[in-house]
Amino acid sequence: MAKLSITMFSLFAILLVHSHAKIIVTTIDAPTPAPQPNLPMNGTTEGSLQPEECGPRCAYRCSNTQYKKPCLFFCQKCCAKCLCVPRSTYGNKEACPCYNNWKTKRGGPKCP
Repeated sequence: MAKLSITMFSLFAILLVHSHAKIIVTTIDAPTPAPQPNLPMNGTTEGSLQPEECGPRCAYRCSNTQYKKPCLFFCQKCCAKCLCVPRSTYGNKEACPCYNNWKTKRGGPKCP
């Protein structure tokens, strides 16, 4: 009899947790991020660019740096391998894991 009551209690607890979790999931709405204006979305995920699209994307990516020549060189090298370039002039590398995770011999970021 004790085994039966423990089993029933366990089933009741699982059912209670499951129904509570379902309520939480259905009541929370995450806001969707607003897209950045004037920048097309294609090319910001890995493999979404054609090789000939790397030049203009890298030109924009490196437009705010004072080291344009090395920035363009490494950006185009990274784009040729990953076929994506992050959307802005700085940051947002998480959109392209290949671009983000390629490191130098010293462990620093290879892609600008």
